[in-house]
Amino acid sequence: MNILALDLGVRTGWALANGSRRLESGVQTFDLKRGESPGMRYVRFNRWLREVLPAPTIRTVADAQADDWLVVYELAHHRGGAATEIHSGLATRVQEFCAERGYEPAAVHSATLKKFATGKGNADKDMMVTTVLAKWPPTGRSLISDDEADAIALAQYALATLL
Repeated sequence: MNILALDLGVRTGWALANGSRRLESGVQTFDLKRGESPGMRYVRFNRWLREVLPAPTIRTVADAQADDWLVVYELAHHRGGAATEIHSGLATRVQEFCAERGYEPAAVHSATLKKFATGKGNADKDMMVTTVLAKWPPTGRSLISDDEADAIALAQYALATLL
């Protein structure tokens, strides 16, 4: 089973774990350029998802099993405003993407993720970053942001509890 973990937002943190448990991670930004319609953010997000997880080419049962993916994303607290609208729009696209490819989507509430990582369901960003650096640091480089830290913790949560 392969995992794509996403901390959705304008700055989307991502972590990719393949069947061998090797973890890659980073941040992808979906800012709008001057004069663009808000929908362009979602067009770029869809394109990026297709690049990260191209449509599977299934020839045999073994190919199908090798292409099993769990796409897990953080379900954030919704307080209204632009961030909520963007998160909801991106989450909808993740669900659609998974449905088209037969991948399994899973949403993990932010408090559940924080409790798994730090032991506290209300951990702040600094505590999450500190915990990820202590438990699951990126190989050979520093963290890009708290968005990447959340995605790494989410991938670890999926490996530990969802598989």
